[in-house]
Amino acid sequence: MVTLHAVIEKAEHNYSAYVEEIGGVAGVGDSLEEVKKCLEEGLIVLKEACLEYGDPIPEELQGEYEIVFRMDTRSFLQMYCRIFTKSALERLTGINQKQLWHYAKGLSKPRPAQVQKIERALHQLGEELISLEL
Repeated sequence: MVTLHAVIEKAEHNYSAYVEEIGGVAGVGDSLEEVKKCLEEGLIVLKEACLEYGDPIPEELQGEYEIVFRMDTRSFLQMYCRIFTKSALERLTGINQKQLWHYAKGLSKPRPAQVQKIERALHQLGEELISLEL
């Protein structure tokens, strides 16, 4: 099975996504769910168009594939700013609020270690929430 890497970015009024390994396919949507669905449909349309016009299907799409979605830190912080305050993210990640604000505004780009700290903290929170019943 081939793994495709899709990048989701926050635009001013929506989200966009593209697959790093395959050019010419993009998705746009008002939510994460919508942009993912649009991108997945775009890959299907590309395969169908290749078959219809006799063009070669990209090698990555010839068998089974999975899509791994990735979002840059700036887009993530902008997307969830109404759910996670900088104070809450500081408590979760141990990263200073001012630094998080710089990442969200694009004034500085986090080092890979900082990105991993944010990702680990969020995954840990997600695991804790999934394990609860109300």
